[in-house]
Amino acid sequence: MICALLFAATAINYIDRQMIGVLKPTLQGEFGWTERDFAHIIFWFQLAYAIGYLGFGKIVDAFGARAGYAIAILVWTISHMAHGLASSIITFAMARFGLGIGESGNFPAGIKAVTDWFPQRERAYAIGLFNAGANVGAIVTPLLVPFLVLTFNWRVAFYITGVFGILWLVAWLAIYRHPGQHPRVGADELAYIQQDAADPVEPMPWAKVATIRETWAYALGKFFIDPIWWFFLFWLPGYLFERYHLDLKTFGLPLAAIYLISDFGSIAGGWMSSRLIASGRTPNFARKATMFVCACCVLPIFFAQGITSVWGAVGVIGLATAAHQAFSANLYAIPSDMFPRSAVGSVVGIGGTVGAIGGMGMALFTGYILDSTGDNYSILFGIAGSAYFVALLAVHLLSPRLARVDAG
Repeated sequence: MICALLFAATAINYIDRQMIGVLKPTLQGEFGWTERDFAHIIFWFQLAYAIGYLGFGKIVDAFGARAGYAIAILVWTISHMAHGLASSIITFAMARFGLGIGESGNFPAGIKAVTDWFPQRERAYAIGLFNAGANVGAIVTPLLVPFLVLTFNWRVAFYITGVFGILWLVAWLAIYRHPGQHPRVGADELAYIQQDAADPVEPMPWAKVATIRETWAYALGKFFIDPIWWFFLFWLPGYLFERYHLDLKTFGLPLAAIYLISDFGSIAGGWMSSRLIASGRTPNFARKATMFVCACCVLPIFFAQGITSVWGAVGVIGLATAAHQAFSANLYAIPSDMFPRSAVGSVVGIGGTVGAIGGMGMALFTGYILDSTGDNYSILFGIAGSAYFVALLAVHLLSPRLARVDAG
């Protein structure tokens, strides 16, 4: 039930997040945006995401997943619906900024809930399951949004999809509790959830968390891979439009297929490392071996620009996005491997902020490259193909053993 709630929230998060990418050709046609104009709108979302991640990391550690998630989805749903009132680059940027603040709470709260509800050996699998909601959201968006736009208009599409967040918030407040306070959790189940060694009672100060090498092992991993996911999320719809001459009616199925493939990657990546741990391997070996396999699976993206078949491109890009999600599920599990529960939200918050800073740079760079090269994506796909090896190297150099951090 907990995984289902987190899965649903993440799906809604990605519907709201991806709509600007799906509507990019429509909005560019109506408002005359250049690639750099679009990049600046994305930049403000990611700036807010960077700021919000730090704040929500502390909110989640201080008040718990229940309150943290409720605040996050309330802020992002209001901001998402505000897109329907936007009429200029400035007002779209303002709506995206609010959306970024709210959506930054999704993963700190979700990982905190997983840390509270699952023993260590099951966390990567649980994160993979709820992280698969991102791909479901990304699948639903290109199928649902064109229908809403063609039936009503793009403004109404923002209002209708905003209702999903309101319904989820009602369910979350009604159902979610910490396992120690949940009326449906018995003594045996609670003992199973809490089977790992007890964490220190005293919380770890944020200032100390920020000075630990293991924090930056996670954060640099995020810095290198998050911009690639943002690139896929926001520019892939436009790429399919331009490269394969698709339109609002025809691009939805190929895009949905890419994220359907991604869903399998998210679950498989979490399953693989959890399976290795269950067979006796250390978390260090399990996480890094899985991430290395994922990095190898991204390599064919180097050749994506030269593929003339739309479905051939779907296969190569889908493999890359699936590998990203599998890599990400294991990277997200690393803070709970190394840090006490009281510090997980702060570590995830720092990592999310650093990843968003990387995404800000990638957004501006992407707009510059596409305007300068006449929408040639070869350089961008080349960066995507190498980023995961760099991220894994950074994680390994800063934390060779993924050892538990001394909270003293």
